[in-house]
Amino acid sequence: MNRVRVARERNSNNATANLADPVASVTHLHVAAGILRDKAGRVLISERLCDGPFHGLWEFPGGKIGPGETSTQALCRELIEEIGVDVTQSQPLMSLNHEYPDRTVDIEFFLINDWHHEPIGREGQRLRWVDIALLDAEKLLPADLPVVEAIKKL
Repeated sequence: MNRVRVARERNSNNATANLADPVASVTHLHVAAGILRDKAGRVLISERLCDGPFHGLWEFPGGKIGPGETSTQALCRELIEEIGVDVTQSQPLMSLNHEYPDRTVDIEFFLINDWHHEPIGREGQRLRWVDIALLDAEKLLPADLPVVEAIKKL
């Protein structure tokens, strides 16, 4: 254990020094997510299809904000790519920071007030319209849980 500490101290300016430091390997992501509400007041959730611990959980659709993109641009791009929806009107709902063991995620959530096209799972994921009152019972990503209370207050 002392060898790791000494190597890190000696190589403090070297990128390989961070390999021994678990904090340095944490990924930081900036994400935009959309809350689509239908005329019945239900919200759209999307099944997560990925390798890893979050496979099969549900989330509000969206994705990573790319270099040079605003959060609104990323939201519109991601919703077209993921669910085939062309956003015509949105407004910020809330932002939050969530720390997972291997990553930190900053998420900007938007209410999607108007869009073109019916949502479909363009990446093979299932989509569900869920009554807001029943959202607690869904298996949502941990980062999405605080949003449920905010949506219920709308």
